[in-house]
Amino acid sequence: MTRWVVIFRDTPKMLDVRAKQELRNAHVAYAKDHPELLIGGGLKPEVGEPFCGALWVVEAKSMEEVEQLVSGDPFYFPEFRTFEIFTWGKLLEDQTALL
Repeated sequence: MTRWVVIFRDTPKMLDVRAKQELRNAHVAYAKDHPELLIGGGLKPEVGEPFCGALWVVEAKSMEEVEQLVSGDPFYFPEFRTFEIFTWGKLLEDQTALL
């Protein structure tokens, strides 16, 4: 398996999507149903500022699998959110990090 990082960039209209509780609940349920999504969360430019994107770390065989994971997410609205996918290697492979 390869580790991938997905960097999402949101337009200001994505804040309207984030405000819809039913979509947020569906997004969280989707993440829980996909253990290949190792960790993820929203990004803000500063503490207290509105969200401007998100970051995921995913383990998958291919970039296509990651793209499918992204496109199936209830929070993915291509008109309000773009993304880039990168392969990722952990610097200190022998250490774990608790978040």
